[in-house]
Amino acid sequence: MKLAILSSLIAASAAFAPAQTSKSQTAVAAGKADLEAIAKKANPTIGYYDPLSLADKDFWGKGNEATIGFLRQSEIKHGRIAMFAFVGYIVQSNFVFPWAQTLAGAPHPSADLSPEAQWDAVPIGAKWQIFAVISMLELWDECGGGGALPHYMNGRKPGQYPPFTLFRDNVHFVLDLYDPLGFNKNMSEETKERRLVAELNNGRLAMLGIFGFLCADTIPGSVPALNDIAIPYSGDPMIPFQGQFSYFS
Repeated sequence: MKLAILSSLIAASAAFAPAQTSKSQTAVAAGKADLEAIAKKANPTIGYYDPLSLADKDFWGKGNEATIGFLRQSEIKHGRIAMFAFVGYIVQSNFVFPWAQTLAGAPHPSADLSPEAQWDAVPIGAKWQIFAVISMLELWDECGGGGALPHYMNGRKPGQYPPFTLFRDNVHFVLDLYDPLGFNKNMSEETKERRLVAELNNGRLAMLGIFGFLCADTIPGSVPALNDIAIPYSGDPMIPFQGQFSYFS
């Protein structure tokens, strides 16, 4: 699974070109009516479906609009991570990096192992490095890139990851995660909206896909369509440091 985890480092990249959005505009865009409109575009057959009425809640006393902003940001982010994980699982099942995994020259785990078992074989130091970078990217997202963008619960477009302008100008050169070369800076609003809907659908499907792989490997016969390719795994994929740093070791 290490390719999936490594890929998740860029999973928070934006689905559309960065642009400042006023709070009043976002209040309309992030409302329940917008959710209903997006639902119809994403799946006209099912339409809007919210059995837990989450879109009517008020998380942490921040108001309903902020709650919807949180929910939309969460879905987009987790959908992106799932897409990287799904593709990474497939690649990792058939291919491993040809270079050494450590400075000592240890090779990457064999593709004969399941992706879950390959992740278990990654040294704990490498895992901590991966999670440290993920944590820094999460922090940058939460602070809006040092104030370059408002918080996603307070006016930012759902899914928009902050640019690295402040870091790039004061610390070290680094490219932005989304569209680093500016190819999409002139993308129309219609195209952005269409891509966002496609990304939502792909992310939702990827969530089902990656959990299908995990279930097939850990619960034999649970996903009949994957019986012929599933590799039995006796560990717990929900414990990333199992056997290394875990109360459940």
